[in-house]
Amino acid sequence: MPHVALVPFTGLRIKEEEMRKWGMTLPGLRQRASAIAELPALGLLTLAGITPEPWTCSYHPALCVSEALIEDIALRKPSLVAISALTASVEEAYRLSRQLHRRNIPTVIGGLHATACPDEAGQFCNAVVVGSGEPVWRQVLVDAEAGRLASRYEASRRDRFEWSLPRLDLLGANPPRFTLQTQRGCPLACEFCGASRLLGPFREKPIEMIRQELKAICAVSPKPLLELADDNTFVGKRDFDLLFDALGQSGARWFTEADWRFGERPSVLARLAEAGCKQVLVGIESLVFRYPGQGEKQSRLERMMDALGAIQESGVVVNGCFIVGADGETRQSLDRLADFILNSPLAEVQVTVQTPFPGTELYQRLHRSGRLLPERGWSHYTLFDVTHRPDVLSVDELEKGFRDLLHNVYSTEASQRRSRLRRRIWRRAKGDAA
Repeated sequence: MPHVALVPFTGLRIKEEEMRKWGMTLPGLRQRASAIAELPALGLLTLAGITPEPWTCSYHPALCVSEALIEDIALRKPSLVAISALTASVEEAYRLSRQLHRRNIPTVIGGLHATACPDEAGQFCNAVVVGSGEPVWRQVLVDAEAGRLASRYEASRRDRFEWSLPRLDLLGANPPRFTLQTQRGCPLACEFCGASRLLGPFREKPIEMIRQELKAICAVSPKPLLELADDNTFVGKRDFDLLFDALGQSGARWFTEADWRFGERPSVLARLAEAGCKQVLVGIESLVFRYPGQGEKQSRLERMMDALGAIQESGVVVNGCFIVGADGETRQSLDRLADFILNSPLAEVQVTVQTPFPGTELYQRLHRSGRLLPERGWSHYTLFDVTHRPDVLSVDELEKGFRDLLHNVYSTEASQRRSRLRRRIWRRAKGDAA
């Protein structure tokens, strides 16, 4: 029978050695790295869900290429190996593909990076899927079985898009976390974000499909821990009461991402915690630069913080996300950001360095102005490594300022303070806060 091996490259990555060794000792970074490593690769599992008989599937998540990985794949005698990778891990994906070609095993690659750089990806893999994979996946398999893979597959606007259930059984017993997508894309077009456009238009999954997926997840793990693989959960026009009914009735605890504006919607806040939401990551972004494309998401900091305060008052932790290194960043602005975070009511924070991912307007702008660092390849595009030349600071100054900022923000004392805030917020959700 034909077999497809599914290989996602997963995990948090940091390229610069000093940053990697030192950064992973910080409590907040270490915890987030652990959570990311536990997340299943929903894209490939979804393709497995629409793989027809007589094809069989196997799932091989990896941080990097190893002999053990190659041997495990080769033992399955696959007719095709499907690879997914983000920009920071794509060089590992290319390395795997080269190794498999030596064994005459064909490969296909997809995802955000391959969609943004299909010509590059095509130099290493037999085939490249551009955009959403679901509409073209069956044709990929037909061609692979016949030994005539096309170099590129891309869904047309006429192709029907169908949501499908992922193959959760490929995860093995007792996976610690699950991913669930309730929508794809985002109506906004923030300059630094490629997810809102590269994989097709904004779509919301039908509620009945979400219920089916939750039922399948709960059959594997009662009261599961979910991370919604959404770019902006509350930006659409669906009936959120129906979404909250589905999530709440499942008994799942969940984390998601959204922009701050839902904090001004009492009808959403009234049901958020009871529906199982524990934490929402919200992009506050840069305090020194207004990124184009944010639309109504862009507002005064005071208004944003009032909305985030309302979310936490409802019993849900806000993970405030900040980007450093944008135009206008100085050592003084980095110190001000540290003071702001340390004195803010945010119960969790995520701080990353501006990263111009291919396919984004940010990448194009910095490329046109000659500010990308050519000596730093895709493996540096980790969100923690500097890949561009700042407009005020030097590269070394930004790197040092970023490390100092993380040292302050993720110190033991600061992390313990936020941990106390989280416990207080969750107690409030249960109605027993002091």
